[in-house]
Amino acid sequence: MLQNELETAIATALLAGKTILKHYAEEFETEQKIGADNRSEPVTIADREASRIIVDGLASAFPDDGILSEEEKDDLELRISKRRVWIIDPIDGTAGFVKKDGDFGVQIGLAEDGVPIVGVVYLPFHDVLSYAVKGEGSSSVINGREPVRITTSDVAVLSEMTLAMSRDHPSSRMARIIEHFAFRGTVRRGSVGLKVGLITDQTCDIYVHPSPRTKLWDTCAPQLILEEAGGRFTDLFGYEIRYDRADLQNRNGILATNGAAHALVVEHLKPLLAEFGRVPFIPNQTASQAQD
Repeated sequence: MLQNELETAIATALLAGKTILKHYAEEFETEQKIGADNRSEPVTIADREASRIIVDGLASAFPDDGILSEEEKDDLELRISKRRVWIIDPIDGTAGFVKKDGDFGVQIGLAEDGVPIVGVVYLPFHDVLSYAVKGEGSSSVINGREPVRITTSDVAVLSEMTLAMSRDHPSSRMARIIEHFAFRGTVRRGSVGLKVGLITDQTCDIYVHPSPRTKLWDTCAPQLILEEAGGRFTDLFGYEIRYDRADLQNRNGILATNGAAHALVVEHLKPLLAEFGRVPFIPNQTASQAQD
């Protein structure tokens, strides 16, 4: 039913990936921009060119849909008036792109009534494409080979789980989480989509991101791919993440698991969140509320 949407998203992701790799192989300037959370973050010509490729391709194919891209101005009034919105991160992991560590990806998600229904994540440097359509499972294509279905692990004992986490030095809160759960091991990589992908290929079983700084474009596509592979994706408090809200930040952090022990992880996080002084942030506007 969503074959055209999926094929278009894949085609634009692959095309954007070619442009990104072209710049990756060359010297480029890194600028600083003020992000949606009013903090400075890196941006390059590759981010901007990839965004235009994807946005133009999707707008041409689906002119009635809304579009939200990290590198484009958010037309909030138009966006929240649409039932279907494409949510795009042209380069998820720009810091990794700048460092040339290979950990970056193109992310394209489609949400309908605030729920992801199509997700595509392409890792150009590693040539790994993952995709999903709601209700149809998740697949992965490595180095252009035939697609294979992907599923999460069934590890349900917390101390036997492997954690995907940022390459950066862990914050004191992340260190406390690791201490509390006593995970079997950790794998440090960049890019939200790549770390979630470590769960779908069973390298890891869980990804906890306590920071409120991720945005809708960081999570929309990876969420659907993970859930269609059997996993679960919520905020730290276990609440569903919606994509029809005005606020772009995932202020309650994110929790991605293989699904086998998601509820147990949420319960174990509760005392830690209380220790950190974290209380649930309730977004003040969704698309349906804005239209009332």
